[in-house]
Amino acid sequence: MSTSAPDPHDALAWPFFEDRHRELANGIEAWAAAHLDTHAPHDTRDAVDATCRALVRSLGEARWLRYGVGGQAYGGHGDTIDTRAVCLLRETLAKHSGLADFALAMQGLGSGSISLAGTHEQKSRYLPRVAAGEAIAAFALSEPEAGSDVAAMALAAREDGDAYVLDGEKTWISNGGIADFYVVFARTGEAPGARGISAFVVDADTPGFEIAERIDVIAPHPLARLRFNGARVPRSQMLGAPGEGFKLAMRTLDIFRTSVAAASLGFARRALAEGLERATSRRMFGQTLGDFQLTQAKLAQMALTIDSSALLVYRAAWLRDQGVSVTREAALAKWHASEGAQQVIDAAVQLWGGMGVQSGSAVETLYREIRALRIYEGATEVQQLIVGRDLIKAYTANQPAETSR
Repeated sequence: MSTSAPDPHDALAWPFFEDRHRELANGIEAWAAAHLDTHAPHDTRDAVDATCRALVRSLGEARWLRYGVGGQAYGGHGDTIDTRAVCLLRETLAKHSGLADFALAMQGLGSGSISLAGTHEQKSRYLPRVAAGEAIAAFALSEPEAGSDVAAMALAAREDGDAYVLDGEKTWISNGGIADFYVVFARTGEAPGARGISAFVVDADTPGFEIAERIDVIAPHPLARLRFNGARVPRSQMLGAPGEGFKLAMRTLDIFRTSVAAASLGFARRALAEGLERATSRRMFGQTLGDFQLTQAKLAQMALTIDSSALLVYRAAWLRDQGVSVTREAALAKWHASEGAQQVIDAAVQLWGGMGVQSGSAVETLYREIRALRIYEGATEVQQLIVGRDLIKAYTANQPAETSR
C-alpha cells in the first residue's frame, strides 16, 4: 500500500528530523491533547505548586522526562541528550500548556549538569528519580547582582574538611520552594572571575539552606530566592572539578537555550491558530475578519515569523546533535524565536480585540507566558552580544597574518 508524501509545509518533513523524531512529535501531541488541562487553577501559589508537582509526576509516568536525562543506565532515553527531541517536546507542550512546558524544561535544566559532569554515584542517586518524575530538580545560577553577568557571582563556598560551607543567596530560581535538590554554582576561588566557580548538588533538606522568599510573576510558576547560611555540603556533592563550574553552567545552557526557543515557537504556533480561528469566524461589515486584506497581511507576517524561527531552532538543535558547538546558533534561535513569538502573540491579541485582553483567555495567557522567555536563560541583549562577539572572533581568526613590507 502506498503512503501519501509528507506535507512539505510541515516542519516535521524537514531534513533536520529522523523518523523517530516524527513519531515522538505525534506521540506527545496526542498525549498533550488527552492529558493536559489548560484550565487547571493557577490563581494561588499553592495551586501553582500543586499543579506543577502533578505535571512532573504525569510527565514522568508517561516517560517524557527521560528525554532530558543523559544516560540510559540512569533512566535517560539515550546515552546523550537528544536536543531535537527536547525541542519537539517543549514546542508541543508550550502550545498546550505553559506550565507543562515549564515542568518538563526545569527537570532537564535542573539535572542537566549532573548528566554532563556527575559521577556514577551522583547520576545514580538523582537522575532516575528525575526521569521518573519522583524528584523535582532546580538550576541555581542567578544572584541579586549576578544575572547576565555570571562572573560577578558572590555566593561563597569555602573548604572545611571533607565539605564545603556555602554562604550567600541565589534569586529568580525556578522550582524554588518545591525542588527536592538544587544544582548550585558558588565561588570557590581557584582563580578570579568565571574561573573560580564550582558546582554542587544541594539537597533541599540541607541544614543552613532555606527558601528566603517566594516570588510571584505574571505567568505563575514556582520561583524563589534562596539563602545559604553556613550550609554544609559534602565534597562528594561537587560536580566536576573545582573551578569548572562556569564552563559546566554554559554547557548546560547550550543544551537547553535552544529549547527555550522551541517553547517560544510553540507559544507562537498556538497564537497563530487562535488568530486564524478568530479571523475566520468573526463577522463584521458583512464579511469575516479574515476577508480584510489587513488581516491577511497580519496573518502572513505571523506565519513568516514562525517559519523563520522554526528554521533557526531546528538548525541549532540538529547541529548540536551532530556534536557541533552551537553557542552562536542557539543564541540566534533564542533571540529570534522569543522576540518573534512576542510579536505573533501581540498580533493575535489584536485580532481578538477586547476578548484578547480578557483574563484567562487563550491569547491573554500566551501574552503573559511569552514575556519571561525574552529574559531567562540569557536576555535578548545578551544573545545579541554573544552573536556579535562570535562573529568578530570568527572573522579575526580567518584573517591572514600581517606580513612586514
